[in-house]
Amino acid sequence: MRRRDFLAGALALPVAARAWAQENQDLWDRLRAGGLVLLMRHASTEPGLGDPRGFKLDDCSTQRNLSDAGREEARRVGARLKAERVVIAKVFTSPWCRCRETARLAFGHAEDWTPLSSTFDFPHHEAQYIERVKKRIGTYSRRNPGGNVVMVTHNVNIAALSRHSVAPAELVVMRPDGCCDAKPIERLKP
Repeated sequence: MRRRDFLAGALALPVAARAWAQENQDLWDRLRAGGLVLLMRHASTEPGLGDPRGFKLDDCSTQRNLSDAGREEARRVGARLKAERVVIAKVFTSPWCRCRETARLAFGHAEDWTPLSSTFDFPHHEAQYIERVKKRIGTYSRRNPGGNVVMVTHNVNIAALSRHSVAPAELVVMRPDGCCDAKPIERLKP
């Protein structure tokens, strides 16, 4: 690499960093204004894929649960949203223990909602659940303009709703369309 090319690239980095910071600031401003839905994947779990055979929703000891690192991720997400003064009006969660714990650690509370359940092992439920979630998201801003809604769920569900595959504890910010769907605005890893 020639010195001139290196210098040109080095000088462009602060400009790119400022542009990213401004875009990120715009997202935080939109979140502070409310009326958005944040789809959040549960935080990091113990190793594995899916749940052990024969797991039971009412018995966390039979499920794949959060790791210590995942618990810290969940706390960090909640702290970051609070530090940015993002109002959370309502939190819904999948009834899976890893989602419930993520929601509790990040936001202090959550309401179980079956359509946020993992469809990984139950693909026959996917279309019905996704449709119900889209309807709730689509009409959210008209009913609750004073804050945002968080839905803690699983990557398979987020991918079906937003076309984004996300990391543990990552969020996809959705803008409701006022009817029956929403558009992804941005991914957010606080």
